[in-house]
Amino acid sequence: MDYITLFDFWKDLSKTQQQTLSASIYEISFENGRIVNDFNKSCKGIFAVKKGELRAFIVSPEGREITLYKVLEGEVCVLAASCLMDSIAFDILIEAVSDTEVYLIPSKQLNNVMEENPKVGLYIYKSATEKFTKVMWTMQQLLFMKVDERIANFILDETTKQNSNIIKVTQDEIAKQIGSAREVVSRILKYFVSEGILSLKRGQIEVLDKDKLKNMIKNEF
Repeated sequence: MDYITLFDFWKDLSKTQQQTLSASIYEISFENGRIVNDFNKSCKGIFAVKKGELRAFIVSPEGREITLYKVLEGEVCVLAASCLMDSIAFDILIEAVSDTEVYLIPSKQLNNVMEENPKVGLYIYKSATEKFTKVMWTMQQLLFMKVDERIANFILDETTKQNSNIIKVTQDEIAKQIGSAREVVSRILKYFVSEGILSLKRGQIEVLDKDKLKNMIKNEF
């Protein structure tokens, strides 16, 4: 997968600007579970996922992780360069949730091109706005949906993403995704099993009755 196809603004760059960024772009590989962007350090730039998957999340004072959104293969993560956006102050952590390869445009070179070409800045802000829409959806779920509803919604989403009624996911991963404790997730999954909705195996869940699972969700936005 070539980076030219991943950065939508590439076609709006001049030849000189393309050469400037091409000379600065480099590939980085992250192992599963690696934190790739610590908000206590200087911002890196924008990532384009060549292979794998990234997860943006925050951590509560109690240490509970809340996943805000994911960046999938072929997508771009601009919030790793939040220092380039004056009106955005948003501290997040970004983690590789599988062995992941990314293209990185460093903040310094990107900022130089942004000053010359307004279309690049528009792309950055548009991408950030799209991610914040996902963040707001996550917050709505946390505020207005019960934990069992969030789990049901997550499992249904995963069956769509994985195109299968058997999804590969652990209880720890579900807890991180929905912003709850593993013990709570375990208890609710066992209830779903007792109702004939799911069956559980190590590292995977099979949906036996999708209609019943949908009926668990009372609040929809």
